[in-house]
Amino acid sequence: MMDEIKQLKTGTTTVGVVCSDGIVIAAERKATMGYLVASKKTEKIRKIADHMGMTIAGSVGDAQALERYIKAEVKLYNLKEERRIDVAAAAHLIANILYARRYYPYYVQLIVGGYDKKPQLFSFAPDGSVIEEDEFYSSGSGSPMAFGVLENDYHKGLTTDEAKRLVVRAIRAAVQRDIASGGSGIDVAIIDAKGFRKVPDGEVQQLAK
Repeated sequence: MMDEIKQLKTGTTTVGVVCSDGIVIAAERKATMGYLVASKKTEKIRKIADHMGMTIAGSVGDAQALERYIKAEVKLYNLKEERRIDVAAAAHLIANILYARRYYPYYVQLIVGGYDKKPQLFSFAPDGSVIEEDEFYSSGSGSPMAFGVLENDYHKGLTTDEAKRLVVRAIRAAVQRDIASGGSGIDVAIIDAKGFRKVPDGEVQQLAK
């Protein structure tokens, strides 16, 4: 019974955008359990390393276990190689982890963004497939609505300042139409040459106006 309940904690809208000077990722905060709102303040943006971040959609338990696994492997790589892992190498490491469990998969959709010499964005499916995105991506039950905003308003050369406003609009569009998306607010993070950092809630609220 507990396994069934855990798998019902699905839904979500997460977004990742490639900018001229970095990556912007965003997510709303609702976690659902069937028709019950299990939490209004679930954090769906995770810092993997100082130069990488990840958004999660899907089973909460699987996402938390996978996050611990990925962080441990990234730290091991840093210790063994005596340098930080490249974003592309980390993406393929995550893909290998997912592929190894393809017959009993983690029920998650992931977006991973990072900055080495340039911004990079990757999307993942539970079977271990990985695609490098050169513009944007959205995951979760609200993604069709978010994609509509992104397709309409995204343009090449977008800055992180412009993208912050875009991702908030995309998440808000999903929240208004998808019953599994919502919660107490929107989380936004930037990954650029300065590293990973969350955008303060007050600034996100201003962007939403």
